[in-house]
Amino acid sequence: MSGKLKVVIDKAACCGYGVCAEICPDMYKLDGNGVVYVEQEFVPDGLEALAREGAEACPQSALSVVDA
Repeated sequence: MSGKLKVVIDKAACCGYGVCAEICPDMYKLDGNGVVYVEQEFVPDGLEALAREGAEACPQSALSVVDA
C-alpha cells in the first residue's frame, strides 16, 4: 500500500448538494454547475479523515476515497 489516498468522483451521480465541500472545503469544490471536483490528485496529509467524512456524507454516494 502506498499510503496515499485519492478521490474518485462519479460526476453523473453528483446533484450539487455541496455537503462534501461544507465538510472539507480544502479538498472538495463545486464548479459553476454545482458539480463537485478536486484540484489535487491526492488527498493532502492531514485531510484524510475530513476527505473520507465528506465523501461518506454525500447523499448520492458520488464520492469515494480510495488507496492510490
